[in-house]
Amino acid sequence: METNIGKIKKKSEEKAEENWAFRAYLKECDMSPEEIDAIVHQLYKEISSKIDCKACANCCKEITPVLDAEDIEKLSEGSGRSNVEFKEEYLTEDEESNGFKFKTKPCPFLKDNLCSLYAYRPKDCRSYPHLHKDGFVFRLMDVIANCSVCPIVFNVYEALKEELWHKESLYFDDLDDWLSEEG
Repeated sequence: METNIGKIKKKSEEKAEENWAFRAYLKECDMSPEEIDAIVHQLYKEISSKIDCKACANCCKEITPVLDAEDIEKLSEGSGRSNVEFKEEYLTEDEESNGFKFKTKPCPFLKDNLCSLYAYRPKDCRSYPHLHKDGFVFRLMDVIANCSVCPIVFNVYEALKEELWHKESLYFDDLDDWLSEEG
């Protein structure tokens, strides 16, 4: 299992083509989305229990969560500021999502790899890395993007490739044969 974020970023770049090919495989395989979700949920449970997010905090350093009115209300309360003050100091509008994002990276509330407003954190942060959710095959673009950000996502995706693609090895000598067959 890889936890070094530098190595994970490098390996994610090296495996980009493979990751996209596996995405295509997942979209076309004979397994139902529910069956894939069950495998992902089990892998997530196993792998996340072995990784200390507080030792990494890379998500807080690289990802900017989308905040809705409820998130802003909670964060404002936690920071002791009014909603208006909080928005002015920390947020910018995100027209793509009709929400708000933090102006800076890393998150302004990240202190020594811990969230200083943990009890008030946004829904996106509470849910990250989103591997416990259903509909994994419908979120694969985000999953692939998060492979280079989160050790849990990276290791779950690698374990999923190992678990599901090993069946293909009965018919193909290696990944290159499978990729050329998919053409």
